[in-house]
Amino acid sequence: MRIKDLGVIDDAVVELSTGFTAVTGETGAGKTMVVTSLGLLLGGRADPALVRVGAKSAVVEGRVVLPPGAPAARRAAEAGAELDDGALLIGRTVSAEGRSRAFLGGRSVPVGLLAELGSELVAVHGQMDQQGLLRPARQREALDRYAGPAVAEPVAAYRKAYGELRAVSEQLAELTERARERAQEADLLRFGLDEIAAAEPRPGEDEELAAEAERLRHAEDLATAAAAAHGALAGDPADPEGVDAATLIAGAHQALEAVRSHDPVLAALADRLGEVSILVPDVAGELAGYADGLDADPLRLAAVEERRATLGQLTRKYGEDIGAVLAWSEEAAVRLAELEGDDDRIGELTARRDALRSELSGLAEALTDAREEAAARFSEAVTAELAQLAMPHARVEVDLRRHEAAAGEDTIEHRGRAVVFGPHGADEIELLLAPHPGSQPRPISKGASGGELSRVMLAVEVVFAGAAPVPTYLFDEVDAGVGGKAAVEIGRRLAKLADSAQVVVVTHLPQVAAFADRHLVVEKTHDGSVTRSGVQSVHGEGRVRELSRMLAGQEDSQLARAHAEELLATAARRER
Repeated sequence: MRIKDLGVIDDAVVELSTGFTAVTGETGAGKTMVVTSLGLLLGGRADPALVRVGAKSAVVEGRVVLPPGAPAARRAAEAGAELDDGALLIGRTVSAEGRSRAFLGGRSVPVGLLAELGSELVAVHGQMDQQGLLRPARQREALDRYAGPAVAEPVAAYRKAYGELRAVSEQLAELTERARERAQEADLLRFGLDEIAAAEPRPGEDEELAAEAERLRHAEDLATAAAAAHGALAGDPADPEGVDAATLIAGAHQALEAVRSHDPVLAALADRLGEVSILVPDVAGELAGYADGLDADPLRLAAVEERRATLGQLTRKYGEDIGAVLAWSEEAAVRLAELEGDDDRIGELTARRDALRSELSGLAEALTDAREEAAARFSEAVTAELAQLAMPHARVEVDLRRHEAAAGEDTIEHRGRAVVFGPHGADEIELLLAPHPGSQPRPISKGASGGELSRVMLAVEVVFAGAAPVPTYLFDEVDAGVGGKAAVEIGRRLAKLADSAQVVVVTHLPQVAAFADRHLVVEKTHDGSVTRSGVQSVHGEGRVRELSRMLAGQEDSQLARAHAEELLATAARRER
């Protein structure tokens, strides 16, 4: 990895090797930045506070060698990344303003893709992970991960049924809780539909009645105007000498017709007058018919106004006009049918819920059986590892239990009892530790000291390495609180883990660092930064001096040097 402008690191290259690499250095020298850098390459959260003061951005670049056909290589290729002679180049930049970019095989990619690949490439464990192991949920995850397909398959089937049960239960609860509201809504819809049905409105009827009412209210004025217009156009029969418009227009037309052949303009005007002479009698006839058919009946006006009032009640409640009222009635009928069908729906959902509960009961029991079988193997394997970590009499057990439900809690039938269940089954899982012969197993959160917890964590990881290995393990001071013989055994065990995977350990313990195949030392310069030359691989005399510093705080102490050489000799015997 190359690290630039990250934390106290100005510009440094960290060359990791196969096998076991130990990273050491004085407190505050920047060892943790190695872990942080790898976390960024694996899609971790980008914190602008990590950018070195005065720098515009921090940059981390890494080169990961992948075996042919590795899932991570296939996934990277799907994203358009290119491998460089079997190696995948990964990059991450973090700006001081908080912007972050990710690169994979020369391509810009979403940060989430790095996280997806990271889960297949590196297992990162720090002191926070130890605290996480104290939580029962993490312990359940650990057991399920160890069990592999034997638990993963029933878990998948259980979760599918559980998700459907939750959805059915939510629908059923909503329908049941809203029963009163639905009944009130149905009554209002029925009342409205009955009121509209009783009125029997027709589309556009309100507009027709408004026009008719206007005519009826002004019937006398309309009749007078029609009669006057008719007389002007067709003449008054009582006055034979009177002149009407039709006669005058006919005379004008005849006058032009007599001379039309002499001027095209007058011919055109004659044609137009001919049209008018035909139109005027037609209009006069229609006016006569209009006047004869005009109804001035006050009883009809009263009936129209009464009908309009009835329709007005509907438009005030259900729509701005009769068209909107009729549209509301159609929608209301559909909604009422839905509400009236809810009782049937409640029955269907109740039957489906009961069937899913029965199905979940069987799936939960199958899941418990698989976990119990895995728990026995897991306990035995972790206990065996603890024996190699200076805890020869310690015993780890996995407690699988179910809780009977209190009043009102949702339950399923499990081995003849009603028990509480959740998205992961009906099992509550907790790791128990009996550190000494005759001691009662207690939860590791209560029964393990800091040093014991570190060793339990390491034992769990070694067991995982055999069950579901990843190419690289990174441990950030998980040996905290450990010393003496236990520290030597942790170093020995990490070296064994390195037989099957790459192991990187950030440590303060010389007993652990002595077992490393490669020893990196992080050193600050006088100005407090870590430069390119500040991460050095030490060996021979340089390694003895670093181990002496870790042992006694004095690189030149003869006693510390002797102890350092003894540690290296012990580690060398292990290798042979």
